[in-house]
Amino acid sequence: RTGVRTGSREGRHRGTDKMEEGDRTAIHEVMEQQSVSIAKSGITTTLNTRTTILAAANPVYGRYNPYKSPVENIDLPPALLSRFDLLFLLLDTPDADKDRQLALHVTKVHSDYERSQARPDEKAVAGDEPPEADDGDILNLGFKAFDATFMRTYVRKARTFEPMISDELQKDIVDAYVSMRDDEKRGDVDSRKSYTTPRTLLAILRLSQAHARARFSTRVERQDFEEAMRLMKASKESVELSAPAKKGTNPLDLVYDIISDLARRETVQGNDGWVELAHVVSMAGHRALTKEMVEEAIENWESLSVLCWNPEKTMVRFMVPPA
Repeated sequence: RTGVRTGSREGRHRGTDKMEEGDRTAIHEVMEQQSVSIAKSGITTTLNTRTTILAAANPVYGRYNPYKSPVENIDLPPALLSRFDLLFLLLDTPDADKDRQLALHVTKVHSDYERSQARPDEKAVAGDEPPEADDGDILNLGFKAFDATFMRTYVRKARTFEPMISDELQKDIVDAYVSMRDDEKRGDVDSRKSYTTPRTLLAILRLSQAHARARFSTRVERQDFEEAMRLMKASKESVELSAPAKKGTNPLDLVYDIISDLARRETVQGNDGWVELAHVVSMAGHRALTKEMVEEAIENWESLSVLCWNPEKTMVRFMVPPA
């Protein structure tokens, strides 16, 4: 007697699962068509596998080489890597503020864990419990996180919506896709690290619909499309800006180019040309520039009347907009 038994991918239809090493060969169809074909023991069938795949990969030899493409750094075939809608590159660049926040968070989690594992016969001393424990803010995040039951209910409700794209929004989506292709054709983007294919268009549609579901909406609106494009641009930036600074390159020129690129964007132009310092420091970190080096470069340009700070020194802009 022969039958079909669901495997790990089919069993997680509309769910989640942890992929194994042997799933790499069959995952291509899963990610492309949301289904998997089976032909074994005279049985031929197709099963649904509509699920979200979240993958994390370490670079080859444990160290990311910014001179190589993500395909060369990650042990994944290009055909599989191109099927992911978003790809974020997280580099471990030294940053005193971020390192301090991370260390404080880790130590805080362990200290609260030890307190929660205290023996029942130990009497709590007055003043031991932090005041934040009453409202659920154990990690002093400034807000109370939703519990797992609420999040499951929220996701279950959001999945019931099938938002559609309006006719007037279709033109904007098509124009955005064509513009991304033109940028690569002109050579403004390193095609080895990032390239736009028809799958990118499908990714924009999926992200826009997902954002609309999060609002419990049956219609994809402009704010959903703009959020999808923001995520797409952030994904490409994290990969494209991973190239290190060439030896002998002046940090002043690098900071100038970064601020100039940010100032040309529509979101910044609507803010009267002001660029957030945190964004500049984040992008400069991919070029092995520290926050101190960025601030020193901005001060040098300020002395030349090229750039100027805001009163809080959290934003910067050009005295004269760049050409």
